[in-house]
Amino acid sequence: MKIKSFFAKPFAAYIHRTIQKEKHTALLDQARIFQQLVKVGSKTAYGRHIKLIEGVDYQSFKNLVPLQDYEGLSPWIEKIKQGAQNVLWKGKPLYLAKTSGTTSGVKYIPITKDSIPNHINTARNALLCYMAESGNTRFADGKLIFLSGSPQLERVGGIPTGRLSGIVNHHVPSYLRANQLPSFETNCIEDWETKLDKIVEETWQQNMTLISGIPPWMQMYFDALIERSGKKVGELFPNFSVMVQGGVNFEPYKSKLLESIGRPVDTIELFPASEGFFSFQDTLDQQGLLLNTNSGIFFEFISLQEIGKDGAKRISLSEVKVGQNYSLVINSNAGLWGYEIGDVVRFVSVDPYRIIVVGRTKHFISAFGEHVIGEEVEYSLNKALEEFSVSIREFTVAPHVSQDQNRSCHEWFIEFDKAPESLAAFSNCIDLHLRKKNVYYDDLIKGNILGPLQIIPVQKGGFVDYMRSIGKLGGQNKVPRLSNDRKIADALTSFTQNNTAHS
Repeated sequence: MKIKSFFAKPFAAYIHRTIQKEKHTALLDQARIFQQLVKVGSKTAYGRHIKLIEGVDYQSFKNLVPLQDYEGLSPWIEKIKQGAQNVLWKGKPLYLAKTSGTTSGVKYIPITKDSIPNHINTARNALLCYMAESGNTRFADGKLIFLSGSPQLERVGGIPTGRLSGIVNHHVPSYLRANQLPSFETNCIEDWETKLDKIVEETWQQNMTLISGIPPWMQMYFDALIERSGKKVGELFPNFSVMVQGGVNFEPYKSKLLESIGRPVDTIELFPASEGFFSFQDTLDQQGLLLNTNSGIFFEFISLQEIGKDGAKRISLSEVKVGQNYSLVINSNAGLWGYEIGDVVRFVSVDPYRIIVVGRTKHFISAFGEHVIGEEVEYSLNKALEEFSVSIREFTVAPHVSQDQNRSCHEWFIEFDKAPESLAAFSNCIDLHLRKKNVYYDDLIKGNILGPLQIIPVQKGGFVDYMRSIGKLGGQNKVPRLSNDRKIADALTSFTQNNTAHS
């Protein structure tokens, strides 16, 4: 046993015990965090604006703090960008995490002195829990790679600003820095394909033991390694034992990734975002991710039926129920208040509080009243993948409104790695599972309002070409699973195998 893995064992055991204790104090921790947030928040410009006062109870808090997304907080963030202090939280943020995804384009999410441990320690805790449960500490002695954005930061209002993954890169502990790949210089390359070539060059002959990233980009890395070496990833890296992933549902990518590795490896799932690190896999044998209840975030939840309604009912953690879908709302020591993340989660346990991510509040299809969500399309696809022994690289779904005598339908743009012998049978299988999963979709098909879904095969590398064409190739960028409009679908048409998608 080498020195790092030796010292990792007792530390992992200590952190694991601490987290086990916190599972039983979640509600007390949430109540304490709530009071701390209110105490600090009441002294900020935003707190004074909404008349937030120290000691306020939760019911009064809900009346004072409006539900909002980034657009609601953006005027206050603009003040921060202009150099103002004590706006949303005390002092000035340490960083601004730059990300996309709103109507105004780029989001600038504050990361404060108080909130940075949430991002750093949670990732650490996930690895340490894995060590404690599995007994595998050997990977700490090998090379670790985190496929991430550039650590180069610009300054906005005097505040270092960049991608979250790049910011976190500056906080990698010194004892891990020597093990980390790729090099700082390579990580700073903005063009993903150039960067990928350099990553392969720097890593393919190294003792890689842990690989982390968003699944579609890990797959591109694996493909490039196989092309370079002529070997499966597991053969090329015989000591590779841990794959860390998050950002999208792992299941659609799982079979292809494991096929590329060529042997089993352990996987650790995370649920991070620029706004906070919300949950992580703390155990090897139970469903769901442990909610991060003691890390500077006070969680609220809105039932899926209430989303979008005026006066939507918000509830605290103490009121959630197993099996229910909720939109996630956070209040945090980064200065985010009543902030709707846009993610839909379901509780699979309340003792302890474990969740699975089932989709995005804005990523759904309801062009015909069906309200199909991400979890439903992923479930249906995974069932079909299992039954047909098919593997895919990427997919997205959009509505097609017929302009002629043909029925409207859902169009599935799929890039196959291993295509089914019968596309019609595969398509029918997905459709049947989706109809079982969503009664409204089933009713529309029974009523001849919708036709069965149509699969449009995307050419090899088509999604990569599409992401390149919109300037979002690599890093933390993800293709939405489904959309209620044709923006992505129409753009993808030029990357399909026969360019015969409906017009």
